[in-house]
This record gives sequence, C-alpha cells and structure tokens, in this order.
Amino acid sequence: MAIARALINEPSVLLLDEPLSALDAKLRQHMLIELDSIHDKIGITFIYVTHDQQEALSVSDRIAVMNAGEVLQVGTPQEIYEAPATDFVAKFIGETNLFEADVASVSGEMVELRTDGFGPVKVTATEPPPVGSRVSWTIRPEKIRIGLEEPRSARNGINAVAGVVDEPIYSGFQSKFYVRAPSGLVLKVIKQHADWSDEGPEIAWKDAVWLSFSAEDAYIVEVKR
Repeated sequence: MAIARALINEPSVLLLDEPLSALDAKLRQHMLIELDSIHDKIGITFIYVTHDQQEALSVSDRIAVMNAGEVLQVGTPQEIYEAPATDFVAKFIGETNLFEADVASVSGEMVELRTDGFGPVKVTATEPPPVGSRVSWTIRPEKIRIGLEEPRSARNGINAVAGVVDEPIYSGFQSKFYVRAPSGLVLKVIKQHADWSDEGPEIAWKDAVWLSFSAEDAYIVEVKR
C-alpha cells in the first residue's frame, strides 16, 4: 500500500529503504519479482537500499556498495560480483575466498603468486602489479572443482590444491565444503546438484580431496604494497 500511495504522485525517483526486511524468505523472493515488474511497467528510477546482497544482485541494474558512508564501487551486478574493486566488496557481495600473496612473475594478464599456504597460484589481472608486490586475491567457491583424485589437465593456468574436508554442508540444491589445506588455510567450495548422473563420488567429512580452479576465475583485488 505504501508503494501504491507513493506512485500516485508520479515521482521521477522512488526510494525504497529495506522494503522487504520484515518478510520471510519465500515471500521476499515473490515480492522482489513483483517490484521488478512494477519498475518495468512504470519506468521510473528505483533507489533500493538493502543489506541483503542477494536482493541487490537480483533486482538491480546498477549497484553502489557503501561502507562507513563511502562509496567503494559502482557497477552492474556482474561487474560487482565478478570484479570487486576492494576486499570489502569481494567479501560483502556473495561468498568468496580471499587471501594475501606476493607477485612472483607476470606474463601479460597472467600473474603467478607466491601464496602463504597453497604454493604457487596463477591468477589474472587486467593491470598486473609489479613483481614483489603484496596483493589480495580471490576465487569464488562455485568456481572451484572438488574431487577425490588429483586433477590432470592439459590446459595452462589450472591451479590444484590438496586438502581435507573439515565440514560438508548439504543444502538440497548444492553442497558446501570447507577444505583445509596442509598449511591450515581453509577454502570454501560450492558444488551445485544440477544432474544426479554427473555427481561423481560422494565426498564426506575428513576425506582427502583435490581442489582445482582456472587462473581465469581467480583475480587480484587489491595491491597492498
């Protein structure tokens, strides 16, 4: 009703401040679709304030991420998620793995890092920092493959990390694994359950596993020094 009353005056901009925060999860998803439909029909600008990252990604054409009153990044949902400008943005929008490392070598946009706990790791950077720089790098959990056997690939830029499953969490449509490397660092991995015939072997608590990810899916976020 409040939205209807606001739209009667035909505003050029509509400010929505946490409009769905009091609703349960399923109703919130339904109302997001309704709000998006209303926006498409009336064609005015909606400024949608939310602390729910999934809401922001789902309903927005452009997102501004703020912290302590400072705008850290403005971009499309894909830009914000796939190429966060700061460590805060990387951690705030969606789940991610974020670590620090030193730049060991640079070849074009391919950067080899000397990590604190995974050995050499190859990542990408559109503007690679100088060799010797201290940087933060990230890889999203859904971009990592998990298996019981060491990956064998002819492709360049495939990273492999051995570890042990600390915690497997089954959520119906996906499973999340917390995998501890020998150094003690933990990587989060998300495996989607899209096709029962393509599930592969069941992975359980305390299993020794291998993780693999492409350098094209891992990237440098910030240069520390």
